[in-house]
Amino acid sequence: MKSSRLVFIASCWVLLIAQMVYAQNNSAYILRNVTVIDGMGQAPREHVDMLIKGPSISEIKSGIHRAGAIVLNMQGKTIIPSIISVHNHLGLLKGNSANAANYTRENILRQLAKYQDYGVNSVISMGTDRDLLFKGLRDSLLAGKLPGTTVYSAGFGFGVPNGGPPSDLDQVLRPGTAEEARKDIEKLIPLRPDVIKMWVDDFGGRFPKMSPEITGAIIQAAHARGWRVAAHVYYLQDARRLVAQGLDIIAHSIRDSVIDDALLAEMKRKGVAYIPTLSLDEYAYIYANSPEWMKDEFFKASLEPGVYEMISSKEYQDNLRNSPAYNKNKAAFETALKNLRKIYEAGVMVALGTDSGASPVRTQGFSEHLEMELMTMAGLTPIQAIEVATRNGARLLKIDQRQGTLEVGKRADFIVLDGNPLIDIRNTRKIFAVWKNGKMVSKGPLGRN
Repeated sequence: MKSSRLVFIASCWVLLIAQMVYAQNNSAYILRNVTVIDGMGQAPREHVDMLIKGPSISEIKSGIHRAGAIVLNMQGKTIIPSIISVHNHLGLLKGNSANAANYTRENILRQLAKYQDYGVNSVISMGTDRDLLFKGLRDSLLAGKLPGTTVYSAGFGFGVPNGGPPSDLDQVLRPGTAEEARKDIEKLIPLRPDVIKMWVDDFGGRFPKMSPEITGAIIQAAHARGWRVAAHVYYLQDARRLVAQGLDIIAHSIRDSVIDDALLAEMKRKGVAYIPTLSLDEYAYIYANSPEWMKDEFFKASLEPGVYEMISSKEYQDNLRNSPAYNKNKAAFETALKNLRKIYEAGVMVALGTDSGASPVRTQGFSEHLEMELMTMAGLTPIQAIEVATRNGARLLKIDQRQGTLEVGKRADFIVLDGNPLIDIRNTRKIFAVWKNGKMVSKGPLGRN
């Protein structure tokens, strides 16, 4: 008798759980009376409703009614697509350190949860990943089997022997000849990289550059496999040479000189994408000036433990201010702003990336919002900066058929804001909620507290 009762109770629990799972997977939501910025560069649609059915957007119009749908009053809220950041690094940060020893499953998932809190629902990790990511973790994230931001990857990046990138990343490939580079490309086949990354820069003259023979071999071998190549660059001369060799993505700003019209025309003709990473260049000097956003809890919440104490200390700020590189870094940032405006106005595709996660001072999550503000400083309008941060990132990752804009039939991946970013781009930081695949997944970095 007792056994039969336990079986009955267990059966009831199984049925209840099944009903809850069914309701969660099949529920519909109406977000009532919102302002929608769709990410396509168009004027916002005000006082409309958005119907979400399953993982996708079903309707966007006024006066939506659907029996059984959960209605959420969003009066005064603005919705933008979730941010897609196409230059990031995962798993390296922990406290004040950034190294391969920190690359653990727990640390990666923790950082992906942080990105998602900030409305960044897709990232590409640029060349610093390790075997761990490719042993089921990336595929589980892509399939939505794990919570957090979706990860794309450049696999193991290409560096220079005894050169860049200056790190302990032992799985970075460092070919010494063109033939070695072609063989190293073959090592990436099991990883199924989304792009290939190579570090070409000399890091301020500290290291040898990657030779033209090796960059050409990497590009040629990658293209033979159907893979695009992104390059870490600094100098205009290197960018010009790499574009001539067939480079697909310039993964940082050109910072030593203002770009010329001939290179602009060639980039547009060849469809080269540009990721300015403006925040990286501002971080190189800005903490010496204690910018206003350092006091913002939205910024502080993105930092690893101990980093705020470091960057706000007099010693750290004095060292930055008195560094021989201070003026050079500030000038590089100003050149990057000028180049972004010229490149954008020339019709070259620009996508948002920040290099966040490569250094403790390049904070994950906040950097992506700062990047949009810096784009407006360069001369883009807020609506253009949002398009760069959403649709263009999806286009670069070749996922724009399913996400990146708020359109009927596309995934319901978006950020609900308490302010309108077209009035002030910094209103992207007023996060009310983050949605992914038709479900609310976060209340923002401050809403968790």
